[in-house]
Amino acid sequence: MHDVIPHWRDNTTFTGSSTRSGEVTNPATGEVTRHVAFASREDAEQVIASARAAAPGWAATSVTARTQVVFRFRELLAARREELAAIITSEHGKVLADATGEVSRGLEVVEFACGIPHLLKGGYSEQVSTGVDVHSKRQPLGVVGVISPFNFPAMVPMWFFPIAIAAGNTVVLKPSEKDPSASIWMAELWREAGLPDGVFNVLQGDKEAVDALLESPDVKAVSFVGSTPIARYVYETATARGKRVQALGGAKNHMVVLPDADLDLAADQAVSAGFGSAGERCMAISVLVAVGPVADDLVAKIADRTRGLRTGDGTRGTDMGPLVTRAHRDKVAAYVEEGEAAGAKVVVDGREVRADASGDGFWLGPTLFDQVRPEMSIYTEEIFGPVLSVVRVETYDEAVALVNANPYGNGVALFTSSGGAARKFEVDVEVGMIGINVPIPVPMAYYSFGGWKSSLFGDTHAHGTEGVHFFTRGKVVTSRWDDPAVKPTGGLELAFPQNK
Repeated sequence: MHDVIPHWRDNTTFTGSSTRSGEVTNPATGEVTRHVAFASREDAEQVIASARAAAPGWAATSVTARTQVVFRFRELLAARREELAAIITSEHGKVLADATGEVSRGLEVVEFACGIPHLLKGGYSEQVSTGVDVHSKRQPLGVVGVISPFNFPAMVPMWFFPIAIAAGNTVVLKPSEKDPSASIWMAELWREAGLPDGVFNVLQGDKEAVDALLESPDVKAVSFVGSTPIARYVYETATARGKRVQALGGAKNHMVVLPDADLDLAADQAVSAGFGSAGERCMAISVLVAVGPVADDLVAKIADRTRGLRTGDGTRGTDMGPLVTRAHRDKVAAYVEEGEAAGAKVVVDGREVRADASGDGFWLGPTLFDQVRPEMSIYTEEIFGPVLSVVRVETYDEAVALVNANPYGNGVALFTSSGGAARKFEVDVEVGMIGINVPIPVPMAYYSFGGWKSSLFGDTHAHGTEGVHFFTRGKVVTSRWDDPAVKPTGGLELAFPQNK
């Protein structure tokens, strides 16, 4: 009998009333290592009730005291990041170096949240009218929900909960059921940092737990990251109940390589961005657009680098790990078969990989396609695996048209040595995050993360100033305090007030 990963409320674990659970596997061995509790509606209501009960007291806590707790969490996380990285590798499969990088990028948002007092400041205008002043303030929402995906079990939750907590909200995190242990580890760290009971909570489970957060009248806002169909469902379900929603969906990120680009740099970055974390990143490069005469040389350079990658257990110093589950591995392999059947050229076939690992892991090696056409499923679908497709075009305009015709608008990269081309590209593409000679343009924490079109539902991006605004709401106060030495004139005036 395996251990059961529990829920978390009031700074302690509980398994709940439901008898349902899911398997948690080690993707490198294929072994079931633990089970995770799946919440019932009753379990969800208990967790939400804990967050609701804690909300008034935490909102009333001074911003100085709140950020001191966040800073202690930051110190603990920085000191123990390797411990969290090992947990991620054991359940997600990404290599340890990648998992450590994930934690470090999440840590940047925690550090940003430590400086939140500056962003919670209101404005003040004196004497806007005779004897009248105006000031503004930002206040927390109350209980907020965070629904996070499997591919970043630590970083993505940290895009949201440090800012929400620092702003005075209480949080219910619903992690992916595929790799849920990181959530409890972070909850224990919050307790060690001194966070009061009920401020940070974890609700494990599947759709029943998600629906409980979306439908509860006590949850005032929901942050979600995942596939586009589920993001649309989350957005429509929650907004129909009056909630504030930021729902980040899927992606099909292009990397455009112009003829004047450094092809060695472009090849290095295409392999890194296409196959890092086995392609299970919403910012992974899955399409390389080769412009003009560079295609043959570029494909050869990418193939040479791809064949040199070492796939295997993420604890063994390999370059790329397994996919997260057997079902997902089989789904990605099916796309490879579809691409080959549709006529795309398989340059490197990941189905033939020999993994450096023990046991029956979920292996699919880096796969490179050439001569891919936009109507093929390997181009149209978000595969979310180690599959890089090369599309050949003749001109810059064709490349931009291809990018803009895609229904997603999450991330895009341009490789060039021309500043003029880069400047034009920044204006021309209809994408939310752009990299110039940078393949994965994930912004720093003090900027905001998010795409356009079907990559985002709602109009607020994650972290940065937009994140602070999402987790707070503004008030504007207009006040008049008469001079005690001057008797007020008073009198009725039914006309619309004018500033005088």
